[in-house]
Amino acid sequence: MEILKAILLGIVQGLTEFLPVSSSGHLELAKAMLGQDPGEQGVLMTVTLHGATALSTLVVFRKDVAEILRGLFAFKSNEELAFSLKVVVSMIPAAIVGLLFEEQLDALFDQNVLLVGFMLFITGLLLFLADRAKDTQRNVSYPHALIIGISQAIAILPGISRSGATISTSVLLGIDRAKAARFSFLMVVPLILGKMAKDMLDGEFLKESVDLIALGSGFIAAFITGLVACTWMIALVKRSRLSWFSYYCFAVGLLCIIWVVSR
Repeated sequence: MEILKAILLGIVQGLTEFLPVSSSGHLELAKAMLGQDPGEQGVLMTVTLHGATALSTLVVFRKDVAEILRGLFAFKSNEELAFSLKVVVSMIPAAIVGLLFEEQLDALFDQNVLLVGFMLFITGLLLFLADRAKDTQRNVSYPHALIIGISQAIAILPGISRSGATISTSVLLGIDRAKAARFSFLMVVPLILGKMAKDMLDGEFLKESVDLIALGSGFIAAFITGLVACTWMIALVKRSRLSWFSYYCFAVGLLCIIWVVSR
């Protein structure tokens, strides 16, 4: 049973890390409707699943990562160093919000279905508008990186998709669609690794019993699902198919609002 649960959690993690439907928003909906947290899992499992999706991102963008590392170890000003610095700039807003407003953010994650509904509408609107952007030929600049980082910070709210917000913001800024997807997925890897390190340093996982088979099953499920979802999402962004997810977000957001009003 634990192995099956780990596989399901891995699949959910792999899909929602990349597809713009807001995993946090859907989790809050499930908690409200079921009266419990269906995604509740140990710290060690959380770290394992996040590690799997981070690895899947690195595998999909392995050529880009190799070029970035070669550029960094050249120890001179070049395009790869500039890209890395832009990633650092993009991390600043989310890091500030996470550190300074941790308690306030935790309060929002309390089966707040109405908030989720309105935030899903915002996600849907961003995706819908991004699909209709025409002038998308620019590269990511430092100001762009900061604005995209602010979108990532806002996406901490339940119902706002991180990938949806960052990719849509990039495209609306006129950034090339392929480069927008590349930047969006690579910029989150340091944050995932940082969160993993924080969870490990907290030491909470030391109190848990370790089921290596369940951990391995969850890791493999999240890794494979992440590979598929990441590759699929890149193709959808290039072909302007984000509106598929916008309609879904509109529908679920409307159902959330109706559900709250009718109770």
